[in-house]
Amino acid sequence: MTATGENQTPRMSGRGRLYITLGGIVLAVIVAGGIIERRVHVAHLRAVAQDAAIPRVQVILPQQGPKTRTLDLPGNISAWYQAPIYAQVSGYVQMWYKDIGAQVKAGEILATIDTPGLDAQYAASKANFDVAMARYRLAVITAKRWRALQGTQAVSQQEVDVQVANAEAQQAEVEAARHEASRYAALIGFKQLVAPFDGVVTSRLADVGDYVNAGGGDVSSRGTATELFSVADVHRMRVFVSVPQDYADIISPKLEGDVSVPQYPGRVFKAKFLATAKAFNAGTRTVTTELVVDNDKRELWPDSYANVHFVAPGDPDILIVPEGALVFRAQGMQVAVVDADDRIRLRNVTVGTNLGTNVQILAGIGPKDRIVNNPSAGLLEGQKVYLVGATQGYNDAGATASRGAVDKGDDVRAMPVGDSNAGDAGVRQ
Repeated sequence: MTATGENQTPRMSGRGRLYITLGGIVLAVIVAGGIIERRVHVAHLRAVAQDAAIPRVQVILPQQGPKTRTLDLPGNISAWYQAPIYAQVSGYVQMWYKDIGAQVKAGEILATIDTPGLDAQYAASKANFDVAMARYRLAVITAKRWRALQGTQAVSQQEVDVQVANAEAQQAEVEAARHEASRYAALIGFKQLVAPFDGVVTSRLADVGDYVNAGGGDVSSRGTATELFSVADVHRMRVFVSVPQDYADIISPKLEGDVSVPQYPGRVFKAKFLATAKAFNAGTRTVTTELVVDNDKRELWPDSYANVHFVAPGDPDILIVPEGALVFRAQGMQVAVVDADDRIRLRNVTVGTNLGTNVQILAGIGPKDRIVNNPSAGLLEGQKVYLVGATQGYNDAGATASRGAVDKGDDVRAMPVGDSNAGDAGVRQ
């Protein structure tokens, strides 16, 4: 082999160069495809993020207010008259004659009290009266005799005047003794506890042998006293209801209510207006209102709990929205309205009476405004939003179908406010 032949480099064949070229092309295509796919994914994610940044809202239409308003309030039933009976004299209960639940007439004896000390004082007062009367008679006779000697040398005018004045003083002593005896006689009358009016005995806290003190009742071991009896007149009953300030306009002499009590399910007792305090309680912002119920059959008992149902006229000309549609911010009470370009417009509103789940709006919105239901606190003025449908079974108001986010351009109509539940108001497609 020659030297020239040993240093010669072998040349690549044409097929090898073809393979290398094809491999480079395939690698370039793979790299370019990955770059393009990544850019497509980035663009898609950017579009999704931008779309997700736009809030989805449900809109409702304000409705006219109800023609009538209903209000259920707790009430307390009290007797027409109710009187606790205390002892006016000190002594021991000799006997009681009426137990709880007994029907009594005015003046009927409930119990008697044994008062030996008072009896002795009464006897002494009568004796003092007899003594004063005897002294008065003697003074009158003496004054009469001295007057007969008036103008003679036997007595002076001074002595006559003294005897006449003594007779007048003895007369005053008689009047004092008479009043003292009358006072003890009145106390003797209080030995009998009597019913002040026709009614029923609602409590008896006295028993035979109990010690009672004047002006008090049965004395306990701690020295406190309670009433001996309680008597209630239940031919008519008073019903006391605390009416909230928002509903104070329903109070008038024409006000009527339906009273129901737990012991008579399904029964309704008609109550009529009797009086109102005409002043609100500063702590509860309620006004005490008194109704009256006839109780001829004695079915209602004092101190019962009752539910009172009121029906009052409403104002259909005032628009209402659910409570959840209101937003309270530094600018005041507002609602979020969606304009024709699907942008948020925050409007200040004047709130009227709270109807429970709905609230009257006196000013700030119109009947055709699309109002955001349950708006989030992050909604801003002029912010773009998408309208969505109602969630089935939650706020679709009985709708049989619902969907999630609604793309721009879809036909979404605002749903009217529900009359009974603000949560029922939603959006129907």
